[in-house]
Amino acid sequence: MNGIARVMARISDIEKRFQPIPQRNAKHTANLSGQSTTAQPTSRSVSGTAESSFADYLSTAQRQQAPVRFRQSAVSQTENDSRFQAQHRNQVQRMVHATAEKYGVDPKLAVAVAKVESDFSANAVSSAGAVGVMQLMPETARKLNVRNIRDPKENIDGGVRYLKEMLDTFNGDVRKAVAAYNAGPEAVKSYQDVPPYPETKNYVAKVMSFYR
Repeated sequence: MNGIARVMARISDIEKRFQPIPQRNAKHTANLSGQSTTAQPTSRSVSGTAESSFADYLSTAQRQQAPVRFRQSAVSQTENDSRFQAQHRNQVQRMVHATAEKYGVDPKLAVAVAKVESDFSANAVSSAGAVGVMQLMPETARKLNVRNIRDPKENIDGGVRYLKEMLDTFNGDVRKAVAAYNAGPEAVKSYQDVPPYPETKNYVAKVMSFYR
């Protein structure tokens, strides 16, 4: 029995050593008023920290995603603007094509002139004061009875009629007619060809590249 008693005593001693620490060492902390308060259980403290950390994470994630949403919105707006501009150019191009057919002008030539003149923009205004899709000067517009030079339909109608007039003046010579559209018919008559003005020569070359 003495041997068994010693074994049991040894087991009891080992069990005491491995008792949970919180049960053997309950700690207290003093609050600011001087009262003693028992420390909160570890599990609650950890839970509170986790909740706080998760809230901070959500807040940070939302702040980080806000610029992303803004950039996506900006990109979408840019894409919409580009799409609208493309649709507008296509509409104007079809208008030029139809007007050219109406007056017996090669639609490809009229479209090429409109492309070089204004890139099909009704709002284009040159440094010299030419306005609209086919860049009519106010004086030329008045001679062509164009009442509203900023109206795309009227502007294109006048521009195509003027191009037709230049083609008739130079017996269907496309290069001379295009040069006259840019520099005026008198300059072309004076040189009997495309005037040696850098701007006009460059203009004719661009129109002819689109026309071909």
